[in-house]
Amino acid sequence: MKQIAVQIATEQHDVYAEQICEMIEEAAKIRGTGIAKRSPEYIRLKMTEGKAVIALDGHHLAGFCYIETWGHGKYVAHSGLIVHNDYRSLGLATQIKTKAFELSQKRFPEAKIFGLTTSLPVMKINSELGYKPVTFSELTQDDEFWKGCQSCVNYDVLTRTNRKHCLCTGMLYDPNEKNKSKSKNWKNP
Repeated sequence: MKQIAVQIATEQHDVYAEQICEMIEEAAKIRGTGIAKRSPEYIRLKMTEGKAVIALDGHHLAGFCYIETWGHGKYVAHSGLIVHNDYRSLGLATQIKTKAFELSQKRFPEAKIFGLTTSLPVMKINSELGYKPVTFSELTQDDEFWKGCQSCVNYDVLTRTNRKHCLCTGMLYDPNEKNKSKSKNWKNP
């Protein structure tokens, strides 16, 4: 198996920004589904802010994901999860997503963590991390977040339904729900 380092991205990784954007765009074309496009400048900003996870095989880009905050830090979204074709089927997406999840919990411990996806593998990873499928009304209502969907091929579905439905599935991890379930003391009658 390849020796891939999954780590928090920093400004030293900004040389990969263009390639990350190309990988995201290419994946969207191949799958025929929506992935919100981002500029290399935006990806570099996420790296500089310490809000990104990068996977490297030596100096070769293997994968990437970044986090965004919404609603004054009440919500965190994981976006742009991508794995290079040469590194698929190695469990790398799970490692990247797990690292992004841990980063989110560390930096924003009270925030609800969410994502929108059409990808079954991502839904499975999210479920393993404790996310639950939810209606869009349970996600951030921050207009800036929803503007990020404008570059998606399915944006018309989202707008026609007043942000109630789309081809994406909304998934949410609520740290407060986890704490509630831990505090319940169920007794058998």
